[in-house]
Amino acid sequence: MKIQLTKRLVMEAKPAERHYEMRDVQIKGLLLRVNPSGHKAWVVEWARGCRRTLGALSELTLENARAEAAQVMAEALKYGAPTLVKPVREEITLGMFLTDQYALWAATQLKWGRGTVDRIRKGFGDLLERRLSAIDQRMIDRWWADRISTISPKTRAPVGKVTASRELAALRSALSKAVEWELIDTNPLTRIRQKIVEARKVVRYLAPDEERRLRQALAERDRRLVTARASGNVWSIRSGRAQLPELPVGGFADHLTPIVLLAMNTGLRKGELLSLDWGDANLATKMLVVRSEVSKNGRQRHMPLNAEALDLLRMWRRQAKGVAGNQSALSSGNVARIFPVGDFKKAWTSLLKAADIRGFRFHDLRHHFASRLVMNAVDLNTVRELLGHADLKMTLRYAHLAPEHLATAVAKLGSSTHQ
Repeated sequence: MKIQLTKRLVMEAKPAERHYEMRDVQIKGLLLRVNPSGHKAWVVEWARGCRRTLGALSELTLENARAEAAQVMAEALKYGAPTLVKPVREEITLGMFLTDQYALWAATQLKWGRGTVDRIRKGFGDLLERRLSAIDQRMIDRWWADRISTISPKTRAPVGKVTASRELAALRSALSKAVEWELIDTNPLTRIRQKIVEARKVVRYLAPDEERRLRQALAERDRRLVTARASGNVWSIRSGRAQLPELPVGGFADHLTPIVLLAMNTGLRKGELLSLDWGDANLATKMLVVRSEVSKNGRQRHMPLNAEALDLLRMWRRQAKGVAGNQSALSSGNVARIFPVGDFKKAWTSLLKAADIRGFRFHDLRHHFASRLVMNAVDLNTVRELLGHADLKMTLRYAHLAPEHLATAVAKLGSSTHQ
């Protein structure tokens, strides 16, 4: 049908059981196509059966669509066809794009390529059968509202905004690559305002009494496991069975204590700690290297080792080969992982219970490290370098922990004005 299109009219056009088109009487050849899904697109037709899509309504205003249509019609009149007639693309779904193209690229070009693709599949499962060109801003806004109200079967709580924001960022990046590969004209997510997700409001670190209890729980755990190993070996001798490697009295029973204490004294992330090789630890120069391939921001950094960190690494190095029957740790000069374990969640949870510490994650040891630095008047830029933050904004969360340092700075200003 032909009609004088207006902004209000095109915005209020309702989808029907079948698609329909509204032709503009002001610009010949311009029409608005309304699909049953609710997707609206501008189309220009310069001859019977000769047409091209200009873009989605969310991408082009009525004025812009009229301007582009007028140019196409002028070119068609002059040359017989528009000079920029686009070839017909094969329409593919989001799922097909991820499987056939993006996953292969991401696996080799992104640090967490496979995880990124899995994140998109998990977060946008309902959109996998949608055509790439059909994904629009309204659809994603609706997805966001549904996603943050969805109850996770694992946690039995709504999916957090941080999780949803990461999923959205992953899809935005994937669609940008689809534009680069000319699978779609524009990325519909670039016009969506970045969702504001508040970071954890309170920087959680250990109070002095909590740190004391945590250290006591670690020491008691080591003593208990060492005693149990010795008792077990006595029973094994009496039973004629093979003994397990002896654990040194006063040493570490396994990896948990050195991991926790090293995290407390370096602020390294869990992934960085578990990726460390003995070749990354130069005990002579008292320096630990976090390699670029395991660093979160992809930059190598050097972490000085204080006395406690240096002592525990030396002790762990001496006994690592025999601790808990582990034969894969370093012997003389061969490079191996310092902590050859996959995870230690169960042991960490039991440790917190024994220490009576609540609301504390392993990652909070990183906050504890940074907080102690700031409260000892270490400047924020130095803290940023030690933590490996790419931006000082991430480090500013600790600024309030140095009130005396800030008060001293302001006092200097006051004294200078009275001179």
